[in-house]
Amino acid sequence: MRTTVFSTPVITPLLRLLAIAILKLIGWHARGEEIAHQRFVLIGAPHTSNWDFPLMLLVVLKLRLRVFWMGKHTLFPFGLGWLMKWLGGIPINRSASHNMVSETVRQYLENDELVVLIPPEGTRKKVERWKTGFYHIAVNAEVPILLGYVDAAKKEAGIADFYSPSGDIDVDMQQIQQFYANKKGLNAANS
Repeated sequence: MRTTVFSTPVITPLLRLLAIAILKLIGWHARGEEIAHQRFVLIGAPHTSNWDFPLMLLVVLKLRLRVFWMGKHTLFPFGLGWLMKWLGGIPINRSASHNMVSETVRQYLENDELVVLIPPEGTRKKVERWKTGFYHIAVNAEVPILLGYVDAAKKEAGIADFYSPSGDIDVDMQQIQQFYANKKGLNAANS
């Protein structure tokens, strides 16, 4: 996979120190332990604000994760697209079907280590049902799902537990969403 902000020699360690200092300065805590073998789907919820992105960068740097994230293609405009890709971005055009699940599964099969961060809501707005692409990627690539979260009420963000999907999407989605039931996003109106 390509070099990103999370894997650039010399720059990443410096940014990691800066991220730790900024988190301390703003009073936020990054929860979770460093993970040696990074091969899983990381979901992040609740996704309620544009500020989730810089917070995610800080937390991921502190926790030494090497993450790629999916974002709508309009976040990758001409002239800035290179920067968003260096920040780990994978542009997704949601107006057309591009078989992203199959393509992402192929990437897992071709890479010994890969972490793709996917906000399951698919938007910053409050939704009734999560999108299930992350689940299908995990099942088809035979990788676990790591539960990443933001909880503005506690001023913490991070990673919690791994979830191994059983293949019963209804049961699994209910159990996964139950973990997020008491988490408050940065924009409480959309949590």
